[in-house]
Amino acid sequence: MDVLTMIGNTGTYLDSPFHRYDHGTDLSGLELETLVGLPAELFRLSEVVDTSRGGARGIGAEVFLDRDLAGSAVLLQTGWDRHFGTPAYGEPAPFLTEAGAQHLVDAGVTLVGIDSLNIDDTDPESSGGARPAHSLLLAAGIHVVEHLTNLGDVPPRGARFTAVPPKVEGFGTFPVRAFAEVPRHVDNLTGQDS
Repeated sequence: MDVLTMIGNTGTYLDSPFHRYDHGTDLSGLELETLVGLPAELFRLSEVVDTSRGGARGIGAEVFLDRDLAGSAVLLQTGWDRHFGTPAYGEPAPFLTEAGAQHLVDAGVTLVGIDSLNIDDTDPESSGGARPAHSLLLAAGIHVVEHLTNLGDVPPRGARFTAVPPKVEGFGTFPVRAFAEVPRHVDNLTGQDS
């Protein structure tokens, strides 16, 4: 028998509503159709979020306005995963703003994933400890996946995203093996059939 001792927020993990809300759905109550084979809508945001020059870290609603996102897994590629496993990964990182989160709730997305430390701003000086993205998304039953890597291999459209945690009662967060299935005929840069 193997024994594993860890916290739920280890590696790439999924947050269910119970992560934030006592009466929210825990991991045992998540429906597979909200976790498996979701149409992926990837947003390449390295130009929007430019922390290298002290620029903006927040991802606002304006980046999502040109797409129909209902029922999709919205994946935010900020480029922050280049720091994964280094001390720089813990520095103030890109995040989804409250307005960005509200837009995704209103759009009816199923899941939001980010290649960053957290979906919210974790810098106490700029955030004041608030967690609006978690609060809005999880209250709406939208799953959150953090610490994604290799999103550069996923096209803007045409892939299917999966992130399934074990079905554990009383848990709100757990590591997942997150992956995207990319059809052979979809161009990774444009998302167009080739």
